[in-house]
Amino acid sequence: MDDEGREGADASYPAGWEADVVLLDGATTHVRPIRASDADALQAFHVAQSERSTYLRFFAHLERLPERDLQRLVHVDHDERVALVATADDDGPVGYRIIGVARYDRVNEDEAEVAFNIADAQQGRGLGSVLLEHLAAAARERGVRRFVAEVLPQNGRMISVFRDAGYEVRQHAEDGVVSLAFDIDPTDRSFAVMADREHRAEARSMRAVLGARSVLVVGPVLPGAPPPRPLHLGMARKVLAHLALADSHVRVQSVGTDLDPSGEVPAADGGADGAAAEGAEAGDEHATAAAIAGAFAGVDGPVDLAVLAVPAASALAVVRAIAPTGARAVVLLTAGFAETGPHGLELQRAVLAAAHRAGMRLIGPASYGVVSWRPDGALNASLADDLPRPGRIGLFSQSGALAVPLLDALRRRGLGLAEFVSAGHRADVSGNDLMQFWADDEGTDVVGLYLESIGNPRKFSRVARRLALTKPVIVLTAGRSGQVVPPGHAVRATQAPARAVDELMRQSGVIRVENTHQLFDVAQVLALQPLPAGRRVAVVGSSSSGATFVAEAAATAGLVVVGAQVLPEDADDEVSESLIREAIEAPDVDAAIVVRIPTVGGPDPRFGRVVARAAAASGKTVVACVLGLRGVTDELTAPDLDGVPRTVPAYATPEDAALALGHAARYATWRTRDHGRPLHPDGTDLRGAARLVRDWLAGQSQVVLSAEQSGRLLASVGVHVLPSAPVHDADEAVAAARAIGYPVALKTTAPALRHRADLGGVRLDVADETELRADVVEVLALAAGHQGEPGAAPLEVQAMAPRGSSCVVRSVEDPLYGPVISVGLAGDASDLLGDVAYGIPPLTDVDVADLVRAPRAAPRLFGYRGLPPLDVAALEDVVARVAVLSDALPEIRTLELNPVVVAEHGAVALAARITLAHADRADATRRLQRT
Repeated sequence: MDDEGREGADASYPAGWEADVVLLDGATTHVRPIRASDADALQAFHVAQSERSTYLRFFAHLERLPERDLQRLVHVDHDERVALVATADDDGPVGYRIIGVARYDRVNEDEAEVAFNIADAQQGRGLGSVLLEHLAAAARERGVRRFVAEVLPQNGRMISVFRDAGYEVRQHAEDGVVSLAFDIDPTDRSFAVMADREHRAEARSMRAVLGARSVLVVGPVLPGAPPPRPLHLGMARKVLAHLALADSHVRVQSVGTDLDPSGEVPAADGGADGAAAEGAEAGDEHATAAAIAGAFAGVDGPVDLAVLAVPAASALAVVRAIAPTGARAVVLLTAGFAETGPHGLELQRAVLAAAHRAGMRLIGPASYGVVSWRPDGALNASLADDLPRPGRIGLFSQSGALAVPLLDALRRRGLGLAEFVSAGHRADVSGNDLMQFWADDEGTDVVGLYLESIGNPRKFSRVARRLALTKPVIVLTAGRSGQVVPPGHAVRATQAPARAVDELMRQSGVIRVENTHQLFDVAQVLALQPLPAGRRVAVVGSSSSGATFVAEAAATAGLVVVGAQVLPEDADDEVSESLIREAIEAPDVDAAIVVRIPTVGGPDPRFGRVVARAAAASGKTVVACVLGLRGVTDELTAPDLDGVPRTVPAYATPEDAALALGHAARYATWRTRDHGRPLHPDGTDLRGAARLVRDWLAGQSQVVLSAEQSGRLLASVGVHVLPSAPVHDADEAVAAARAIGYPVALKTTAPALRHRADLGGVRLDVADETELRADVVEVLALAAGHQGEPGAAPLEVQAMAPRGSSCVVRSVEDPLYGPVISVGLAGDASDLLGDVAYGIPPLTDVDVADLVRAPRAAPRLFGYRGLPPLDVAALEDVVARVAVLSDALPEIRTLELNPVVVAEHGAVALAARITLAHADRADATRRLQRT
């Protein structure tokens, strides 16, 4: 198979460049660095190319690659010469075939010549764009900054690949050849092109799943497989029954779902298959696979979707066996993989690799299945017996177990389902993939996600923000921290604070809820009512005390109560409707909460119709808490002015109604606000910064930069640190002060007292030599009981900065989140009270402005208690430059500016500490990432 040849590869082989990617047709392929063992496959690829393709690649027709050239092409050093191949499964002697090649040869330190060759049969699938993305990412890691190429004028397809990738391509023609050159540093346009290609590919792969018209159900009754367990057989038969009942337009086939009359597993037929079965009993793995493959000989392809309920031990052979059916995706219902330990994780990875090599996406393991309502019925390839009615809510659940109460809650409330996918351990298909699909799906209005873990927070943020700009996204995480990692989920560890996930959600525009009850409370108002135009709410209650209670709940939910109306208990329908209309239609009202809980008597269905008529006529957002009503009800449904039925969602308690409305109002505000522009501060030299980091890290695993090195690195992006002079005694301090000029600041370098003027570790406005000598004695005595920095001078002398407020700006490279930026005011506010705000790059200018204003102590920057307002724009500029630097260079493990003094005019960093280490960021764009 494609993995063969990995053993014996030299230590320079960059395994981190391997990736499974989704192409524009929704199928998958594997991209990896070329190996010496690829010679036969590369020759086969070349021989299969048309004469025209060969001529365009080599400027000559070569029927076969000469052996010398072939060996040169497959032997690369993965630095000066790099080649990537895209592969797919094949029945030939090699076991795989190459379907595309991309390579570069370095010309000089910054420049490399690039060439591509895509199999004729693979044209139009976006493979050239994918290989360019991956090759450019690899080249940037090796310090290459520009690609050049020579292309024949008739090779318009390749010229278009370069241009369509979003790069600024320069070209000129000479002697019948077009010379191209373009910088490969990411730009806003190239990143947008990549994200759009990724979006279209992943959305299309999910469309193939949810729009499947031909489904193959595979049970455990297979020759050569372990004896079938009742659980697996029951799963297979249940899915078969659901498919048969739900939609006659889906063609259904099955393998391994029936026992013979004796209850035994049927043996394979005679001949080769019979021999294979005998070999399987003897433990021959290849014979077992052959026996299982033989069971699929009668499957009539093509198949869109395969649903597997087989033991984990059989899954790999089954996935390989169904590959020839042309299936676009596999739903794996059964467990027994990564959650069982290292062996199970390796098995899960092998199953995933087999699926991807065959061009299939994998949903699961431990999936509850998929459901999709279409105009002609439902695709119910799941274990759910009772489906919610058709509707416009898309639902995703990682957990198979929680899928049961989620679907049940949706059904009991009367809410309608558009699509449902359970990803289980989400070895492949994730919430990201479904969000990509829902962004374009005209049949979905509201999206709900239950996430047990977030495998790629940065991609989640990017994809969720794109979706949330057009459709509300409601997210429930396992545990408040959002960092619970259940058994079976292969997720990187994180050291980020729990509040980082809150910031991630806020930046993304998603609505985060705390339980399933809240998830559907919020979904009700978003699915049934228009978005609130603002936060101003009117309260209509059946008692004065009740109205007061509801008003308090609304204020707690972030709403602004602008009016309260009390309905007399004995009011007739006409009076009630008039009072409700008056409250709702007031010009200063954006939404309303109507509550009627009578102290005498039971539910009154007529009151619900009164509320429904008033709400539908107003066109505003209305929620209700009416005794005896819950969810979607006929009593709270009435036609609007256009004759379209509108339903007021009913809640169990007034607090539930207020909380849901508050979430809806905040989301509406986020969606309509300015989200800003990508950060591009003037005077940043990220190339120069990368060279510095590469030089300092060469041959070392971790480096703590000196003050001089930190200053150089920060200066490359326009952040200037006020110089300081390390000193050991009073004489050195006086000499430094004379060179700098009085007044100066004197600081201890002991970590416990560093930057703490309140504790005596910093002396400011030292005016002359006499005062300085006295301060040196005092500070040294004060720091004597504290451990200093190893190898550091005990004191620093620095020029005085303008007076202002001291802030702390930090960046920490997290294995899961990537860079996490934090901002707080220096001192006890951040150190003791944790009054720090977090942001996860890439940030926009609006994100930075929000970040600076988020700490509770931030009012000190804006003229607190008569003090002059400070230059917050200058602080934002510093934060933006730190964010850009940290986002571009994952090798920056930690960065701290402490303090950054924000004055009335300007902001200056007084000290910087930076640690570098080699990093492998989780969201590199060349990889197929999962959430």
